[in-house]
Amino acid sequence: MSETLVALVTGANKGIGYEIARGLGETGATVLVGARDAERGAVAVEKLSADGVDAVALELDVTDPLSITAAAARIEREYGRLDILVNNAAILAERGQPPSRTPVELLERTYATNVYGVVAVTNALLPLLRAAPAARIVNLSSGLGSMTLTADPGGPYPGALLLAYNSSKSALNSITVTYANELRDTPIKVNAADPGYCATDLNGHAGPRTPAQGAIAAVRLATLPADGPTAAFFDDAGTVPW
Repeated sequence: MSETLVALVTGANKGIGYEIARGLGETGATVLVGARDAERGAVAVEKLSADGVDAVALELDVTDPLSITAAAARIEREYGRLDILVNNAAILAERGQPPSRTPVELLERTYATNVYGVVAVTNALLPLLRAAPAARIVNLSSGLGSMTLTADPGGPYPGALLLAYNSSKSALNSITVTYANELRDTPIKVNAADPGYCATDLNGHAGPRTPAQGAIAAVRLATLPADGPTAAFFDDAGTVPW
């Protein structure tokens, strides 16, 4: 078995996920590019490979149990372990309606990817993460998931009334802490990353930051040393309040 780190990034065929895959590849890791669409995943791998990244396409729909099971089986068969899991895949389905007009169906659709998908993928891959010497789990959260920041009328987010998306990221923060607490007696570290407001398909390319900037915190958390933190929330400038 190769000693090269094996990393999986979900939703890695574009945007921040693609840049996380690139960043991890630049550290020398073999990067599994998780993508729902096999063709788009293959295109992303071709581009990454052209830049010298050891990238492998992995068809993975985080909302599909059969897809998750097949991906886990392939990783076990081909690598025997997983050193890094970055739960990046997410959706933002809201179109500006206030919380009081947000249908439950929209929350269900958002949570299927942003919350349930993270739990399903993490649970399926945890045996492979435990098989690694010191695995890292990074969940891509958002400043919009910070209840401290969104509750501050003078802060950066009081006008972002995205009930489904914001609450899904708050739930993801809680999930991060809960897994970290379960795994405290192991070498595995679990943290949340805030990429900042980046220009991606998720927001119609409205953010002032680039996807490459948004990847910085996640790559750092995915490659933490043994004395690094767990159960914490970081952006590329430091700690983010829960």
